[in-house]
Amino acid sequence: MSVSVTSQGDGVATVANDEKALIAKVAWRLMPLIMVCYLFAFFDRINISFAKFQLQADLSLSDTAYGLGAGLFVVGYVLFEVPSNMMLYKVGARRWIARIMMSWGIATALMVFVTAEWQFYVLRFIIGAMEAGFAPGVLYYLTLWFPQNYRGRITSTLFLASAFAGLIGAPVSGLVLGHMDGVLQMRGWHWLFLLGGIPCIGLGLVVLFTLKDRVTDAKWLTDAEKSYLASRIASQEPHKHGGSLMTALKLPGFLMLGLIYFLIQVASYGLNFWAPQLIRSAGTESPTVIGLLTAIPYICGAVSMVVIGRWSDATGERRKFVCGLVLAGAIGFFSAGIFASHTLLLTISLALLGSGIIASIPAFWALPPKLLAGAGAGAAGGIALINTLGQFGGIVSPVMVGYIKDMSGSTTPALYVIGATCILAGALLMWGLPQSLRTLDKNQ
Repeated sequence: MSVSVTSQGDGVATVANDEKALIAKVAWRLMPLIMVCYLFAFFDRINISFAKFQLQADLSLSDTAYGLGAGLFVVGYVLFEVPSNMMLYKVGARRWIARIMMSWGIATALMVFVTAEWQFYVLRFIIGAMEAGFAPGVLYYLTLWFPQNYRGRITSTLFLASAFAGLIGAPVSGLVLGHMDGVLQMRGWHWLFLLGGIPCIGLGLVVLFTLKDRVTDAKWLTDAEKSYLASRIASQEPHKHGGSLMTALKLPGFLMLGLIYFLIQVASYGLNFWAPQLIRSAGTESPTVIGLLTAIPYICGAVSMVVIGRWSDATGERRKFVCGLVLAGAIGFFSAGIFASHTLLLTISLALLGSGIIASIPAFWALPPKLLAGAGAGAAGGIALINTLGQFGGIVSPVMVGYIKDMSGSTTPALYVIGATCILAGALLMWGLPQSLRTLDKNQ
């Protein structure tokens, strides 16, 4: 027995000496599948923006009506997100994430049967309800597998999928709309939703039979690796705030994080839902070219994510990096309004916007785990609630932009409003957060 204990101790010590190799092993095992799932989740958010032109024509929708339908996705998401994540904590991430993916895939594919405005509204709400809890569920899942000082780059790696959704989805969407319209007597936007929904069902099954709920369940880790990784994660979560969502809600800075994320999401949805419209209004008519130009801010966002994620982990400074990114987004929104009729300068503005706003989201998500460390079920529900508060931005943003465009004939005033929300988010990040979120977490 003493020999066994000694051997295990030596094994743990060996693993500790090569921690980066262990983290890389876990990342390569988990992240490719999670990123593909997240890519389809994000594509489910932006496909409506590419379907906009044909969808509005077929259903006779105003910009306000389109914005409402786009926003109803978020209403469904918001209403069911916290309950969804509490269920995830109870039944395990593997089963619940698989359920989410399969149900939202089915609902998205059913968009091919929409022929009336009210059906558009109802199904968009259902899609949001079915997808509720996916993003915060995945974020919570990652906290169970990666120590805190690696979460900046891991979260950035995850959110690269959102950039790839725009990078790949934008040109592919343009090609689908331009070349599959009429195939099998189906409209191009029907194909867009069908191709976005069906793969999610298969991915849900892969998740169900591939992912493990905890480090201790991973048969592909040695006993020493399991012991070391589990202890590293546990040692960075010393503050036991209890296991309830209400306790997490009372933590100083919790609601402020929700408000900041709301402002970031107002900007994010402004980009996701309206970038193709902005490019078209500047004078580009080809769906394929619009798709290619729309991919540019996502390319820039992907690069920014990787660079900022590494810098954030290296310095341990989370808050100031998020602040800098949202302020870059503000400059991008103001520039997009100023150069709304000039395609080249508009595209450059969108590139800056994407570099800031797209990268600010993963950078932001390194903050909540610092606040919710060790909260158990309260952490799962707390992450979901912060995401829920943020997602209200997805209700406000598309409706606001659509309404302003219908009233003024231009999206420019709305771009200035969104730019102002980014400045407010930056100010709150600098001066509105408690000391616990101002501390560095380097080498923790």
